[in-house]
Amino acid sequence: MAEVDVISIDGTKKGAVALPSAFNESVRPELILRAVNAENSLKMQPQGHYPLAGMDTTAKYYGAMNSYRTGRHMGIAIRPRQKLASGIQGAVRRIPSSVKGKRAHPHVIEKIMIEGMNKKEYRKAVSSAVAATVQKETGKPIVVANDIESVSKTKQMIKLITAFGLASKISGIKKNKRKGLRRSSTSRRYTKALLLVVSKEAIAIKAARNIKGVDACAVDALSANSLAPGGRPGRAVIWSEGAIGRLDSAIERLEIGDKNGR
Repeated sequence: MAEVDVISIDGTKKGAVALPSAFNESVRPELILRAVNAENSLKMQPQGHYPLAGMDTTAKYYGAMNSYRTGRHMGIAIRPRQKLASGIQGAVRRIPSSVKGKRAHPHVIEKIMIEGMNKKEYRKAVSSAVAATVQKETGKPIVVANDIESVSKTKQMIKLITAFGLASKISGIKKNKRKGLRRSSTSRRYTKALLLVVSKEAIAIKAARNIKGVDACAVDALSANSLAPGGRPGRAVIWSEGAIGRLDSAIERLEIGDKNGR
């Protein structure tokens, strides 16, 4: 089994760790996109409308020839009109094109919006997204010693990200004394640029999530969307040594729609 170097938070090599089998998975963008769409479909909420919306009216359609209140030969459109006193025809109601009429194409609550995906296929998609996170220069992931999980200051986290050569991922907003925060032309491209994965819920997650473009989560909370936002694989990821050791077992327990909200 291949190994990858473990970097300490001061930038020196600390040792090596076995590379999880997930990194040997082939990158399949179409499978990753399907998993992301399946996750996003779980966030949709069914919508429905009152069945008699726009229909609670006295309006009635008089279409028979020579019938009472027919409207024919009176210079007015033959549409469902309100029944008023003394045989007067009121405003057009009921039809979608009328004021206060019913909706043309109302939502159907019976519509199936959730896109299903079996757990084996979903786990394969997550493994594929993991394999796409390796560095193009070295062909290996960035693995840092577990000391990174105890980093509590955002400033210190920014220094570590810069030391790992990922400063360009968090440079989307620049400071301008007169105009305050100024959005650069590349900031939108790096909204979901970097992910920090730790072995468990740690204080480093709070330190990292305050940085624009950086997300952080425990390895058990990984999802296709966190590894490939929007279905686009290849996100830069910093792994803690403990997260790498638990990665394969965490993927084996993944199931779409589980308690983690996927």
